[in-house]
Amino acid sequence: MLSYSGAINAEDLAAETCHLEGWSQPLRCYQVPVGGADQSQNLAVAVAPAVNPDGSEPLYLLAGGPGQAASHLAPLLPSLAKVNRNRDIVMVDRRGSGRTGAFECGIEDELPPDLDAFAGLVSDCYDQQRQRTEGLNSRQTVDDLEQVRVSLGHEKIALWGGSWGTRTALLYQQWYPQSISALVLDAVAPIEAKVFLSAQAAEQALQQLQDACMEDKSCAGLGDWRGDLDRLLNEWETGESRLADPLTGAPMPRRVPRWELANAVRTALYDPGAAAQLPYVIHQAARGNLLPLSGLSSLFLPASDTMSMGLTFSVACAEELNRTSAEEVAADSRDTFLGTGFIDIFRTACGVWPVQERSYPEPERREHPVLLISGSADPITPPEYADTRLDYLSHKQHLVVDGGGHINTRRGCIPELIASFLDAPEQPLDSACVKDIRRPPFMADAFGPALDAEPLAEVGEVAQ
Repeated sequence: MLSYSGAINAEDLAAETCHLEGWSQPLRCYQVPVGGADQSQNLAVAVAPAVNPDGSEPLYLLAGGPGQAASHLAPLLPSLAKVNRNRDIVMVDRRGSGRTGAFECGIEDELPPDLDAFAGLVSDCYDQQRQRTEGLNSRQTVDDLEQVRVSLGHEKIALWGGSWGTRTALLYQQWYPQSISALVLDAVAPIEAKVFLSAQAAEQALQQLQDACMEDKSCAGLGDWRGDLDRLLNEWETGESRLADPLTGAPMPRRVPRWELANAVRTALYDPGAAAQLPYVIHQAARGNLLPLSGLSSLFLPASDTMSMGLTFSVACAEELNRTSAEEVAADSRDTFLGTGFIDIFRTACGVWPVQERSYPEPERREHPVLLISGSADPITPPEYADTRLDYLSHKQHLVVDGGGHINTRRGCIPELIASFLDAPEQPLDSACVKDIRRPPFMADAFGPALDAEPLAEVGEVAQ
């Protein structure tokens, strides 16, 4: 455990007023020196100050990826407004992300369809910026976070982590247990889990979507759209297929290979609203109308555009891919629509991103109150992760949103439950309202859901 007796005091930090996209209120922004005596790195920190501060521990938001900046989580703040009434909310952009020197590779907006070309671009990025890979790992991130806590004068903090951010939170809990009051973990990536082995989870999410579709009159009328998807994927195996221009309907010049189509489907499953469009979109594509698929895919093909991919590869290759065997990949991908289409992106990148493998410590038992949140149809961090792989957490509650995708903090009554948990983390939650959160209506035709579709039961954003 590191000591930060030389950390900058809160009163010595200069705060500036700033704004982040997704949140209309002014924030306090800092540049917090970290990295030991030389203070070689400044971390960008944004704080949403409590409206009526009462001394409650601040809530730190930990982003996913790895490679996403915490400042990209500002759109969560409206849903956390009740939390923000009495406690600060803190967003720390880790090294290599966001406003702390984003480590980008020029592929964030669009991946090339050819994996050989992709490998060349990634290799060039590494060769040109290899010195930046030093210090980009979870241990450094957690140590930096602890130094920020000390510098801001926070005795204890609560953590919210989303996706990979849950792993960061769990590691912080292991290494700095004295600094934490409670944890909220949404889309749990346990320390020991190999989350890039996600083909089976994606298949499970797609099967849940198919089951829900069969129970919906308008969606069931689309017929065997799951079989349509299999046929499309087989047809696109050649890598010669093209999407249609959403404006003109003409074939676009860029070819879309099978792995990219499969990833567009996988990524759509992250969001229940997008998933509700999939049966209709696939049904239409199988009949030659590619416009709906083009529209949906345009939302998700640049899936890395909020990531700093140099940071992503530095962490994922060292801590995840380098400990994943070919046998595990084969077993995970067998009999799935995704196959190796997702993990091949990272295996290709890690083949030209030579970072040293980093292992995690065996987790020790911890007593902090923990609120776990899962979507039953999450295509990468299924609820089984939270149910079966966190025996070292002795005081946990688990909320599962039926039909929920990846990250459910903003859905239904979940914001209220998070606020209630943080106010009284030792008390069991009355979580009956979670059952009222339902899937959005399925898209029936080009005009959207059927007119008689049951409206989505959601609670609006909590008023500040």
